[in-house]
Amino acid sequence: MTSEFDLVVIGAGSGGVRAARMAASHGAKVAIVEERFFGGTCVNVGCVPKKLFSYGAHFPDEFALAEDYGYSVSGWEFDWHTLRNNKTREIERLNGIYRRILEQAGVTILEGHGRVEAPGKVSVGDKIISASNILVAVGGKPFVPEFPGNELVRISDDLFYLEQLPKRVAVVGGGYIATEFVGILQGLGCQVTQIYRGELFLRGFDEDIRSFVAEQMAEHGSTLRFNTDVVRIEEGAGVKQLITDSGEQLEFDEVFYATGRVPLLDNLFAEGATPELNAGGAIVVDERYETSIKGVFALGDVIDRLQLTPVALAEGMWLAAYLFGKDKPCSPLNYRNVATAVFSHPNIGTVGMTQEEALATTGSIRVYKSSFRPMRYTLGDRQVRTLIKLIVDDESDRVLGLHMAGEDAAEVTQGFAVAIKMGATKADFDATVGIHPTAAEELVTMRQGELVTAG
Repeated sequence: MTSEFDLVVIGAGSGGVRAARMAASHGAKVAIVEERFFGGTCVNVGCVPKKLFSYGAHFPDEFALAEDYGYSVSGWEFDWHTLRNNKTREIERLNGIYRRILEQAGVTILEGHGRVEAPGKVSVGDKIISASNILVAVGGKPFVPEFPGNELVRISDDLFYLEQLPKRVAVVGGGYIATEFVGILQGLGCQVTQIYRGELFLRGFDEDIRSFVAEQMAEHGSTLRFNTDVVRIEEGAGVKQLITDSGEQLEFDEVFYATGRVPLLDNLFAEGATPELNAGGAIVVDERYETSIKGVFALGDVIDRLQLTPVALAEGMWLAAYLFGKDKPCSPLNYRNVATAVFSHPNIGTVGMTQEEALATTGSIRVYKSSFRPMRYTLGDRQVRTLIKLIVDDESDRVLGLHMAGEDAAEVTQGFAVAIKMGATKADFDATVGIHPTAAEELVTMRQGELVTAG
């Protein structure tokens, strides 16, 4: 059986759904293929459940803080199954919304494994679909390195469906997923150790932010073991034993590996139909998201540009307009100054260049920093702090980067990201009257900067 479509999308995650829906709104005949769940990683085992768990992990701190404000909060209990099951119900609701969005847009939904058989041909089970254009938007999957005992570890997906919450947990990895999981598990009452082979986690983020977050996490109960690698894992007597590269033996109830993600290319391309891949296994695309195979496009995490849900959404909208829109985009999608957040404890918000990146491209910069204790903690003894940092080009006065670690960092950064995207200068920040008392006002009241030059 053969069907004709203008566009067949493989993968119903954020980017794929947006591309399919927008292409249909432009009048294209569209089909989408999905074998697992609608909404992709973000909705099901990523951003959404992670943020819900992060909210849940903050309540013990809120209960402790309430006492400083005169509230008696005692005898509270936490039930893991309630949080897990309520989260699952919400995710299932969102799955249904994504399906309805596609149906209402007139997109044909095909459930099963999609594979590119040849240019213009996609198989779904024993059905072959013919399409003028094919879009691969299958996302990524967790990566676990090969070592003795790696079958004993859990991946990030598993956290959202655990039958029981473990008491002692190791989280191996130094990226944002590992760091977020440490905060969640520690907040929910687990004894958590983060193990990372590098000197400091969150590589690629601003150095001051990395150090500050590590200090705050350690201050609030997480054990951080840097310059440590796991060489093997053994299981016995109901515990998992980690043997490190120094010969140390550590015991945990569960071990989570969050050591990166790789493109989900499993059985995705028939022999002879695989496009060019880069060294990391991601699909190589041009500025129009076309692969080395004409008529086959790819976007989202599978192309490994910026692995962020809003970026995949923007890519999907751009491609739909490029392929089917009356007003086609005249320039490639701009990846400059894309804001992002890490929902670690404390949260991180960042947009623009780090200090290290700015110095590599600019002769001299001015660095403004403010570290303070938020007002809501001043009635008690809890030593919770926030760090805010601005990177400014000394010659043009343009704000090159904004970095924040602390409560509501993501919310604050989102607003200022608009100004930085528009090319705001430090003088523009200085001329803006702050809202008092807020943490965000620090960004428009910092006056003393340090001049830093390259070399």
